[in-house]
Amino acid sequence: MTLESSEREFAAQYAEYAAHGLIYPQPEGSPLLEFLSGGRVLYLFDRCGPYAAPPGEARVVVHGVLEPDSVEVQIGGEQQELLTVQGVSALEGCGQITHVVGRAWVVRARLPLVLASFDELPPLKVGQWITFRTLPPLHGFVVS
Repeated sequence: MTLESSEREFAAQYAEYAAHGLIYPQPEGSPLLEFLSGGRVLYLFDRCGPYAAPPGEARVVVHGVLEPDSVEVQIGGEQQELLTVQGVSALEGCGQITHVVGRAWVVRARLPLVLASFDELPPLKVGQWITFRTLPPLHGFVVS
């Protein structure tokens, strides 16, 4: 089971859900993009090739693979977008599903995230709030 057929196709398919932020200069030899968005610094596995993304303002599709059995639907009460970085390149958060695209959800949790799973996703709908955890590493697809 694959979640993408190519880096370019994945980036194009989810480009409209890219997060706006700032890419920091990439250290020599590092496969990670340091990306500031939504008040968080994320370390993303650079899927566009080493040094393809110049430092500065950028739009990046932030893609995470959900940890199995980590998704919980939030019902009732006042919902709040939460996002915390776990380790070097994983996330834990709470957000609202804004789009369902193929085998992925777009979740707004301080920034838009494209979240997918190798297992079947629960049948959730746009507008529902969830808590989630991702597996490391997060992937980054620079679209501009």
